[in-house]
Amino acid sequence: MLPGLLERLEEAGNLLPRFTSPRCLLERQAVGGCDACLTTCPHEAIEPGPPGASIRIDPERCTGCGLCVQVCPSGALEYSLQPALQSVHDQRERASSADQPVPSHATLACAPSGAGGPTLPCLGRVTPALVAASGAWNTRLTLLHGDCAACPVGAPDVPERVSRVVEEAQRLRAATGQPAEVVVRAATPADAQGGPGLSRRGAFRALLRSGRQQLAQALPEQPLPFVDWSVPEERTPEEWKWRAHALRPAPPETAGVHWPAPLVDETCIDCPVCANVCPTQAITRDLQPDGGVQLLLDLDACTGCMACLHSCPPGAIHAQEEWLPAAFRAPILLRESDHVM
Repeated sequence: MLPGLLERLEEAGNLLPRFTSPRCLLERQAVGGCDACLTTCPHEAIEPGPPGASIRIDPERCTGCGLCVQVCPSGALEYSLQPALQSVHDQRERASSADQPVPSHATLACAPSGAGGPTLPCLGRVTPALVAASGAWNTRLTLLHGDCAACPVGAPDVPERVSRVVEEAQRLRAATGQPAEVVVRAATPADAQGGPGLSRRGAFRALLRSGRQQLAQALPEQPLPFVDWSVPEERTPEEWKWRAHALRPAPPETAGVHWPAPLVDETCIDCPVCANVCPTQAITRDLQPDGGVQLLLDLDACTGCMACLHSCPPGAIHAQEEWLPAAFRAPILLRESDHVM
């Protein structure tokens, strides 16, 4: 039984992030494009590709650290959030059943750290949605890393990157009045259970070398299914769906929710550029029977990439950082015009 399990985990450990090309700002031909994943990857595993596959990931170089996913502004690159979310939720449930004081406590560690408990290949997999969800569940989250300066999985500055992720999540949670309780620190010998974690190309190979106990702690990979672009709900990345889910407790109706998104001013020339470059089609143009047009924004689906802002020919778009909760409940009318360009 164990050999078969090891083989399945070895295969899972080679999973690359899912790339959804219609969400890529290069594919959308946004002005200025985007090179966030290329410049972030510490292993030079990503290179530009042709239209339809605007980036390519070298499976021999990719370690699955997740840093490219962490910085992707549009959700074009993704790992499944479900295993880590489920782990935090399950730890919370176990604490509740043991009558532990609130808030309950959960930990996630990078596999090379050698820490006990649930492990990720690298804390580069931690995103604002995961941190925000722990806050919604009133669960204190400890994120443990190893010697990042010497680790071949991620990058030396992973702790600083994770701290920025936490800051982003806290801005989102500010409207709820219940900030997430998060600690990011290096693992210590007291955190270890079993032998030390060793790594070379990703956490699963590390776990295979560090014994059954740490193998059992690894959060399982879940291959993400194909995105059916004909289904509007699928166009929104899971990261932003979970950010919206994590707005619990519900913010007061007068509280500003941090969710950067575009507004349009009167210099708009009613061209289709903003809708064309939007990577999740959060901006749509609704043609009216009388020949006019309505420009609508689905705030839930907006990732805040601001491709629309950078691409707008007359510069009619600017960012609004905060929105009232009511703005999430129905499409926002950005502009209404009686003619179409």
